[in-house]
Amino acid sequence: MGKFNKKIPHNNLPLLPPKADIETKEILRKTISAGRALAQLNGTLLNLPNPTLFLDTIYLREAKASSEVENIITTNDELYKSLVADRKVENSATKEVLGYKEALWLGLERLKKKPFITTNLCISLVQCIKQNTASIRVTPGTTLSNTKGEIIYTPPSGESIIREKLANLEKFMNEDKSIDPLIKMALMHYQFEAIHPFADGNGRTGRILLLLYLKLSGLLDTPAIYLSEYIIKNKADYYKSLRSVTENNDWENYILYMLNMIEETSNKGLEHLNKITTTMEKTAGEIKAKLPKMYSKDLVAILFRLPYTKRQHLIDENIGNPKTAGNYLQTLEKHGFLKSVKVGKEKLYLNERLLKILEEK
Repeated sequence: MGKFNKKIPHNNLPLLPPKADIETKEILRKTISAGRALAQLNGTLLNLPNPTLFLDTIYLREAKASSEVENIITTNDELYKSLVADRKVENSATKEVLGYKEALWLGLERLKKKPFITTNLCISLVQCIKQNTASIRVTPGTTLSNTKGEIIYTPPSGESIIREKLANLEKFMNEDKSIDPLIKMALMHYQFEAIHPFADGNGRTGRILLLLYLKLSGLLDTPAIYLSEYIIKNKADYYKSLRSVTENNDWENYILYMLNMIEETSNKGLEHLNKITTTMEKTAGEIKAKLPKMYSKDLVAILFRLPYTKRQHLIDENIGNPKTAGNYLQTLEKHGFLKSVKVGKEKLYLNERLLKILEEK
């Protein structure tokens, strides 16, 4: 294989698995601690009375962070309001973030029906993220540049070559059982980003695949983890470690980066989850004490599903007719549990305690 040239399409990108030592002592040691942290998070999620309760907030946070990696910026508040309010989303950044969240849900639904990660699934994900009919890149001339505008990488070019590399990746992800799943996850992520199969949305699609793979491999039953936040905080190291694999075949530092991401994110996710459940229990106790006739577990669950709620949410959960639901929300506001906000012609109710936790970095 000739020397790597960043300005020439990397059509000889080696297939997986790599011809390198991917199970060094350092990597194996880190795999154990990362696996332990992930298992602890998984156990906590499974023990929640309703493991799906916080998924919307977690997926929105992941969607926001993943989009921020691509410099698509929106505020948490704008995002939460857009998800709950009936108005049309005008902000293009908010649209992109909601597209990411929708794509993640789509991926999880598809895995239920067919537990494989395929090229077609990747195409569906990118179409959902971009809200268009994008498919495999066919136009030549795609290059990746740094902030100074210098070319740092030219991905494989030509649809047949890209599809051939993706077919190998698909086979590796779904069939190779000889490598520890966490190490395998790192390898597949590098390969997907190096193939760079789409004209746009590769980073976000690649990060959704990480979550889907954790689910598929049985490491995280509910993929409630926001990996993208770690990448934002360690962005330079992320791109440097990816480049180092391409240029120097340095798999060890890259795999260690990915394992560290899993470990730190799992620990942080656990801490975050505990804060929300503690706050939820405390709020439930206070509502029960002050408003015993109104209190129910279902009502508290609605208040903690997303920072904003509205009358229709209570009606949908059979907590009361429109009049009763409206009275409940007004009473909760009167007692300081919620704060009403007008969005267009609609009235939403904000759970400030939950938003405060979600705003924490």
